[in-house]
Amino acid sequence: MPAHNRRSSFSSSTSSSLAKRQASLASSTNNVGKVMVVPPHLAKKRAPLGNLTNLKNASHSAAKSSVPPPVMVPCATKAVKTRKAPTLLDVKTTSVVVPSNVTTLSRTDATAISSSMAVSPTKSDGASVSMDETMSTCDSFKSPDVEYVDNNDVPAIDSVERKTKSSLCISGHVPIKGSICNRDVPAEMETDGRIIDVDTDFMDPQQCATIACDIYNHLRASEAKKRPSTDFIEKVQKDINSNMRAILIDWLVEVAEEYRLVPDTLYLTVNYIDRYLSGNSMDRQRLQLLGVACMMIASKYEEICAPQVEEFCYITDNTYFKEEVLQMESSVLNYLKFEMTAPTPKCFLRRFVRVARGVDEVSSMQLECLSNFIAELSLLEYNMLCYAPSLIAASAVFLAKFILLPTKRPWDLTLQHYTHYQPSDLVDCVKDLHRLCCNSHSSSLPAIREKYSQHKYKHVTTKYCPPTIPTEFFQNRTQ
Repeated sequence: MPAHNRRSSFSSSTSSSLAKRQASLASSTNNVGKVMVVPPHLAKKRAPLGNLTNLKNASHSAAKSSVPPPVMVPCATKAVKTRKAPTLLDVKTTSVVVPSNVTTLSRTDATAISSSMAVSPTKSDGASVSMDETMSTCDSFKSPDVEYVDNNDVPAIDSVERKTKSSLCISGHVPIKGSICNRDVPAEMETDGRIIDVDTDFMDPQQCATIACDIYNHLRASEAKKRPSTDFIEKVQKDINSNMRAILIDWLVEVAEEYRLVPDTLYLTVNYIDRYLSGNSMDRQRLQLLGVACMMIASKYEEICAPQVEEFCYITDNTYFKEEVLQMESSVLNYLKFEMTAPTPKCFLRRFVRVARGVDEVSSMQLECLSNFIAELSLLEYNMLCYAPSLIAASAVFLAKFILLPTKRPWDLTLQHYTHYQPSDLVDCVKDLHRLCCNSHSSSLPAIREKYSQHKYKHVTTKYCPPTIPTEFFQNRTQ
């Protein structure tokens, strides 16, 4: 079979797929729970990436390469099939206005169902888990052949709980050193109330209470295997720099917000970009092409209804043809050996925020949104690649708690037990995140700040960030 036929079938980019996608939009009022994405012909066209070289840092870019700065084509009144000559634009973001006649559905109206770990068809040892707050309510989940236990049947439920607790143990009989599982807590620490058990809701399948500790033990063990190089800009890339990478990610944040993609899609997109750049020298004119190809792959991995390849061409104002996007997709997949599962900070944030909720009186929504805001700021910073995803997630929770309750010690024994990080382990990462948070107001890349200034994210960007963190907050505690 010709290569172009294989790529076309893998990308699901036929016209019939687009027709189905648009038909699902039309029937959205009768299908509550399905993810809504504005089709290209109805959505306001997004301004494609402009000056990728970031003129403010032109001296740094010029020292790295003598190639004249490329530009991605500006928005036109209508799409054309021929390639347009690039013109120089300033880097800026634009807000997207969805037409009033398009029915949309917020992701907060649905509930999560993806808690299983996907494994790569090749020898993939790293698996991530998705426990987002969204799910599909399609008829396949309403099978008439399944019997459900009545919630009022207490003896039956108790029997199921006892059997589950006694027999289900993925990690085996030998305790893992450094485990963050609740069953490994010493008895004297459990009884004196210093460590709170957060895995008690066995009736909620989304919490995976019986296996949550094993899932996160596995994620901690595998996170180092799918991390990019921390110095690929200096050693591999000859035509791009960290500023270009930041501009690309800032633009992808806007794209993800416009198409209402789940947070895991954005984190995986950045992971794929960095892993690919760690071993492949990239021309700056093709950096945006790599970005949309990686987002398309991540969308297929995470989304219920992933955007089509034509839509990714559209958001670049047809700067790249469909065949170019498919070819880049094939190149990324082959270089990564189809190992698409990778632990990201978002995987650990879900667990750590849940732990933090159980031990503090702060607003759970504010803590979650502020932690997510801080963690997403780390995506823009090339230097943050030196920190493990779990360390970034733990540091984001530490800093979020400090911002919300600046007079209270952010880290306690419960967080230390479940994250397996002591306060002294977080010093450098917390300080770097604190710097990013304080400087975000004056940043030339405002997409993340504008995103989290919305009401649905509790306006967490308006929270006052103290200029310094007391050093005693980083001292380890034994009681």
